[in-house]
Amino acid sequence: MDVDMIFKIAAIGIIVAVLNQVLIRSGREEQAMMTTLAGLIVVLMMLVYEISNLFETVKSVFGL
Repeated sequence: MDVDMIFKIAAIGIIVAVLNQVLIRSGREEQAMMTTLAGLIVVLMMLVYEISNLFETVKSVFGL
């Protein structure tokens, strides 16, 4: 994983945290929870994509 991916994940975390606080302070706890879950899903999808690339690289290195 390169540093760009870490920055992307951190940026998503910051955006989700800010949105979460804004929504909670405006009395929208349910939307805040959905925002948090959406951010988590986006990050997990990014990680799954990177892990898939890693496995493809390992397969090609070992000729599998």
